[in-house]
Amino acid sequence: MTVPQEYIQASRDFEAVLVDVRDRAMVSTTHRAFTTLEAVLRVFRRRLTADQSLAFAGLLKACVRALFVADWTMGEPVVPFATRPKMQEEVMSLRRDHNLSPDTAIQDVTEALRFHMDEEKLKSFLKSVSPDALSFWGFSTEVE
Repeated sequence: MTVPQEYIQASRDFEAVLVDVRDRAMVSTTHRAFTTLEAVLRVFRRRLTADQSLAFAGLLKACVRALFVADWTMGEPVVPFATRPKMQEEVMSLRRDHNLSPDTAIQDVTEALRFHMDEEKLKSFLKSVSPDALSFWGFSTEVE
């Protein structure tokens, strides 16, 4: 079997995600976008069980998936979704002295990532988690 395209173009796909995060968050470099992306992924991961986290990781492109699971302490307790300002504080706590994420980081990252994901699979997954998960990712929580 040949190497799947997902792995052959992983670096290009990751760079495209970083550029989209950079542009949406209006940060000046992809290095700053990386911290913003990583922080938002961690904030979301803290609110998922291990099984949910692995299911979510399967929806991500290879390098984003790796970033999502990096430095994960699986025994860490799951925390409930909080207000957007409270979760934004969590975003800012990653590398506090070097984190230039905007106040809109969660929205910026989720919008950028949705462009690089199968939106129907994402939405189905989020529905299985909670209305708060849907809201985190910018989906309406109204029953369809």
